[in-house]
Amino acid sequence: MSFRRLIGACVSALAAGILSAGVIALAAEFSSQRPGQALGPGGIGALTDQAPTGFVGSAACADCHGAQTRAWLSSQHAHAMARAEPQTVLGNFDDARVSHQGSSARFFRDGSRYMVETEGADGKTAAFEITDTFGVHPLQQYLVTFPDGRRQALPFAYDTRPAAEGGQRWFHLYPDQMIAPTDILHWTGLQQNWNFMCAECHSTALRKNYDPAANRFDTRFSEISVGCEACHGPAGRHVEWAQGPRDREAPNKGFASVAALRPPADWTIDPATGSPAHGVSRPAGDVVETCARCHARRSILSEDWRPGQPLTQTHLPTFLSEGLFEADGTMRDEVFNDHSFKQSLMYARGVTCGDCHEPHSAALRAPGSAVCAQCHLPEKFASEAHTGHAPGPKAPDCISCHMPARTYMVVDKRHDHSFRIPRPDVSAQLGMPNACNDCHKDQSANWAAEAIARWHGPERKGFQDWAAAFHDARGGDPAAREALIRLATTPATPAIVRATAVNELRGFPSIATDAAMQKALSDPDPLVRIAAVESAAGLPLETRWRRLAPLLIDPVAGVRVEAANQLADQPLASLSAADRDRLSTAFREYEAAQRLNADRPEARSNLGGFLLRRGDVAGAEAQYRAGLKLQPDLPALAVNLADLYRLTGREREAQDVLERAIKANPDAAAPRHALGLALIRQKRYGEALNELKRAYELAPDNARYAYVYAVALQSLGRAQDSAAVTRDALARVPNDVDLLSLQLNEALRAGDVDRAREAVSKLTLLRPDDTEIARLNARLR
Repeated sequence: MSFRRLIGACVSALAAGILSAGVIALAAEFSSQRPGQALGPGGIGALTDQAPTGFVGSAACADCHGAQTRAWLSSQHAHAMARAEPQTVLGNFDDARVSHQGSSARFFRDGSRYMVETEGADGKTAAFEITDTFGVHPLQQYLVTFPDGRRQALPFAYDTRPAAEGGQRWFHLYPDQMIAPTDILHWTGLQQNWNFMCAECHSTALRKNYDPAANRFDTRFSEISVGCEACHGPAGRHVEWAQGPRDREAPNKGFASVAALRPPADWTIDPATGSPAHGVSRPAGDVVETCARCHARRSILSEDWRPGQPLTQTHLPTFLSEGLFEADGTMRDEVFNDHSFKQSLMYARGVTCGDCHEPHSAALRAPGSAVCAQCHLPEKFASEAHTGHAPGPKAPDCISCHMPARTYMVVDKRHDHSFRIPRPDVSAQLGMPNACNDCHKDQSANWAAEAIARWHGPERKGFQDWAAAFHDARGGDPAAREALIRLATTPATPAIVRATAVNELRGFPSIATDAAMQKALSDPDPLVRIAAVESAAGLPLETRWRRLAPLLIDPVAGVRVEAANQLADQPLASLSAADRDRLSTAFREYEAAQRLNADRPEARSNLGGFLLRRGDVAGAEAQYRAGLKLQPDLPALAVNLADLYRLTGREREAQDVLERAIKANPDAAAPRHALGLALIRQKRYGEALNELKRAYELAPDNARYAYVYAVALQSLGRAQDSAAVTRDALARVPNDVDLLSLQLNEALRAGDVDRAREAVSKLTLLRPDDTEIARLNARLR
């Protein structure tokens, strides 16, 4: 794709460095306030010569939008990324040295260049030029640009906080880990690659431009940092509108699209409750979706983002998944606030990010918890009757109790935005953190729960009530089914929670579950529809086609793409011309999304699996092989390629792939399990058993590995050993259907009726509509 620069009167003047008086004044004002780049050509807000058509750069906005420009210049958005120059580099490059678990770095100057001497991808120490700064507070990272277009983030960052707060020092971003050069977390590896991991949200109008044939990047942007057009879209036609007669009838004043406007809100405080009595309806594609583009944990489908559309048009947000979120929905890993906020009562009532944060500076509209006083009576909520703490400088405030913080990247303290009521009673039951014990670390959750009960009574209130459902679901407890169905089918439940409930329901099949899944396919929120489409995996093709075909013309691309993925095995020749066109179009969208991320092994794996289901064996093999070139030690890709070879009768090649994967990653369980199965097909049972055993030992919580190993033991006449493996595995995963079925069969063979009854009772709960289990249960009773 070729990009042309918009050449208009205003832009031409800026490109030539001819700034208007207003822009010059703003630049001077900014320079007097803090050190940094000037506004305009070569500095902040300047348009690059790589900008896509229609983009004009933030400096073009300053004449008409002075107040907004001043606010933006003070923001971290304006300084999200910059060329490494004296006015942008905050770290100590005066021959500063730092070491960490066997690795070290020396930061120094070479004339005008900023340099680092550290371990490269080959494990040898070398000097690298730092080309860019990344962020400003509370830390600044630094990027090195390689000849193949890759920008890589160094593992040593500079703490920019004042020295009194522990700052003004170099530190390692992974303080508890030794990162080897072969590790994808090494600064030269996949997970530290700016082009994919960071660039979209730290620059404007980014085009990654990865060339898969050459394995190179030609990444471009209109502005190096986050400018006006990152949120408002290309402003070229708006500039033309502003310079012309300013036709009031022109749609969006020249912008192609804008974020949907919220109806007027009434935040009048009800004296009885201390909070607003009313909410306001939330239009689709509002300003929260604009912020969500970068403040959500998500993957990217398309670079053609524009304001006013749901995030799922161009990105796929994650669910409230284990590892990323606690069971109650509070953040665990780095999830960037959007998912938290969308669980909140405030979001449900129509509050937007801009109600608390000034949109252009991103600063709070009032300091600290005073921002809450815009809508909540301080005298009611800051009282000892509410907080249980005597007023004073050390008393907790709204933020400490309702926005518990976690620290990421060693020094970056971030607050959860779900604004939930502290529930230490839930912590006591389910084991997750809570705000009370964040401060009172020397006390138990029961202690905190009893204190709250004394202040507010035994009945707990709160908008978020899904902790038990997700906790049980993660443990495979059949008690989760009913609660998940309730969450998935209740419109008042936040959409991110409904989507997560639908996703979790896949582990609890039943007639009622299936009904909830079908209902979710027409949910008004696209993320819920995406979860429902994913949940169709495993259904017979005829059923999948009947349910998912209508979604091939869904208005949201994320839904269409996932529908295409789930219908990859649908033959086109058997369809009507209209259906064939719809499915073919969706197939192309899916392929385009994966090819956009062809620099990532997971995208190669996704595309390989898709092509294999389409019957393109050669294309699938090429994608798997390309993925393994990007990350040779990725177990899933090796297993997928070996499975392709198995399907095509190439058992020797399958074994070779798996053996290479094991050599590259000896502690990976998946290739050992797959190799064990391959050896069984070759009737090399002794070797196979060793590999299956090792896979089980490496991943003892993987119920499938345990089941296959136990069956292999049983098949080789080692019934007692098989029973022992089944028993031990069930102690870790007590609700696995396959393991319980194996235990049931063992008990029946042994004539142990009591143990058989126990197993079939659990199976009845897990598979309530399975007639065979029901009959067996009746016989045993």
